[in-house]
Amino acid sequence: MPRPYVLLSAAVSLDGCLDTPPGEPRLLLSNEEDFDRVDSVRASCDAILLGAGTLRADDPRVRVGSAARRAARVGAGLPPHPAKATVTRSGDLDPELRFWHHGGAKFVYAVGRAARDRAVAALGGLATVHQVAEEDVWPQVLEHLHGLGVRRLMVEGGGRIHTQFLRQELADELQLVIAPVVVGRPDAPRMFGPGNYPGGPEHRLALAGTRRIGDVTLLRYATHRRPGAEVQATAADAAWLGEACALAAACPPSTTAFSVGAIVVGADGRELARGHSREGGDARVHAEQAALAKVRGNPGLAGATVYSSLEPCGRRASHPHPCAELIAEAGIRRVVTAWREPDTFVPGANGTERLRARGIAVVEVPEYAEAGRAPNAHLSPGK
Repeated sequence: MPRPYVLLSAAVSLDGCLDTPPGEPRLLLSNEEDFDRVDSVRASCDAILLGAGTLRADDPRVRVGSAARRAARVGAGLPPHPAKATVTRSGDLDPELRFWHHGGAKFVYAVGRAARDRAVAALGGLATVHQVAEEDVWPQVLEHLHGLGVRRLMVEGGGRIHTQFLRQELADELQLVIAPVVVGRPDAPRMFGPGNYPGGPEHRLALAGTRRIGDVTLLRYATHRRPGAEVQATAADAAWLGEACALAAACPPSTTAFSVGAIVVGADGRELARGHSREGGDARVHAEQAALAKVRGNPGLAGATVYSSLEPCGRRASHPHPCAELIAEAGIRRVVTAWREPDTFVPGANGTERLRARGIAVVEVPEYAEAGRAPNAHLSPGK
């Protein structure tokens, strides 16, 4: 089933609560700096999904608040705000909620005909309503969103949806903010509910990164390796990779580093940036690093592909952050390469494995391996 890359996002207390119990004053679990981070993540996505219960409880607008980020999306050929979606089993949706009057295109997935009819009657032209069957609701929703062009989906809640996505192995990444408070109430809503999860209690998510944001902490997890991520190369992939290999010839000669070319291409097929090793006379700069520096913060990176004449490094001696990490942090979900990095300079770099562990699809095109090696022939790198 084709589906978007799914990112679960939430903030919780130290004891795992999303909020105080119903009817009590709401609990603020984040801060202004983290709100800005969430705004940035929203801007990098094609769509945002919330449960109907969250809409009723929180009355959120769900939009990109930063004018600069909206302008960057428009400059990349995207609408200023991601699309928004919700799922309802009752069809009981209040047309006065801010969700319907702010942000991008709105979609409602109604479970069953009765819910669909009620949702249509309630919302009129405020949203596009689609009916889904009772069985396998979330796979239907994800497949339909993918058909609309959604390649990166942010799920903002609530707890029931997060639980179902994790149980059904439909999530690729979890971004969890931990606030330094304890709710201490057994009836408070929690991030994940009880039940059977794949792998049971022995299943461990892969920690992909941590970050302190004021008085809260962001934890990023890769939930699982997505089956079928290693897709086949297309004709467009071959053309761009050929250009990246040719770009490697522009690198200043070196006997202590590879010559590599890299090009970042948006989902619409347009080039976003390119770079090559040692660009600008800096002997430590890698090709992917040089290209990404030119488009830092561009929301189009979420749907972009990096074409590199050599596998992005998974370890490096000249910089604290290898290119595999830079690519993941930029939000890119797909990389196309010509050949694997040999152990000439940094043994066991394993960039491809590190990218795939972060849920990033890596496509290797061995037909271009010789073109990628050619600018490095003087190094006699291993094949």
